[in-house]
Amino acid sequence: MIVRENEPITLIGGAEITFTLLSRARKLAPRVVAADSGADAALAHDVMPQAVIGDFDSISDAARARIPQAAQHPMADQDSTDFDKCLGHIVSPLIIGIGFSGERLDHQLAAYNTLVRHPWQRCILLGREELVFLAPPSITLDLDADCPVSLFPMGAVEGISDGLCYPIGGLNFAPDGRVGTSNTALGPVQLSLTAPKMLVILPQSALEEAARALSASSARWPGPS
Repeated sequence: MIVRENEPITLIGGAEITFTLLSRARKLAPRVVAADSGADAALAHDVMPQAVIGDFDSISDAARARIPQAAQHPMADQDSTDFDKCLGHIVSPLIIGIGFSGERLDHQLAAYNTLVRHPWQRCILLGREELVFLAPPSITLDLDADCPVSLFPMGAVEGISDGLCYPIGGLNFAPDGRVGTSNTALGPVQLSLTAPKMLVILPQSALEEAARALSASSARWPGPS
C-alpha cells in the first residue's frame, strides 16, 4: 500500500479545480494525494502532495522536478485509470476526490466505474454542482426537505428507503432499466441496498453531511481478500 492514513485524504485528479473547491475538500480531508497530473493542479494552488500515483503520462516535467522523488509512484499499467490506481493503493477512512469530473464525460464515467470496482472505499467525488458516492449497505443522511436526491444503478440492485418522496422499496434497478434520478428528500433519508452498485448523487452543498454520514455508517461492502 502506498498511502496509509488514519484521517481523510483529498485526492486530486487532472481536471480543472478551483481554490474554493480545494479548500472545501481540505477542510474535511487535509492530507493531499495526487493522481498523475493532479500534481500540477495541487502545485498550482501551492499544495505539495504527499504522494503522486499514476502512469505519469500527463504530469509535467516541472511538477516532477519539484516533488520529492520518494513521493512519486509511477505505474506503467495501461489497463486501469489513474483514479483506479489511487483507490487500489490508498487506505484512509474517507477520500474526497476533486478534479475527476467536468472536463471529459468519458473520464467522468470511468471514475464512476472505479467507485463500483472499489466498493470497500469510502470515496466522495466532488464537482462544482454535485457530489457522487457509492452507497454503502446502509446509510442515514440528514438532508433538508426538498433536497434533490438521485440514485443511479451501475448494476442490478434493490433496496429500501425512508424519507424519499418516491420510495425505492420493491423496485429492481439496473443501468439499462429502472433508475432513481430526480427524487427528493422529505427530510432525513435512510437507504439500505442489496449490492454495491448504487451511486448516490447530491448537490455539492451536501458535502459535509455526506462525509459525516459515510464516516458514521458501520456497514461496509467486503474488501479485497
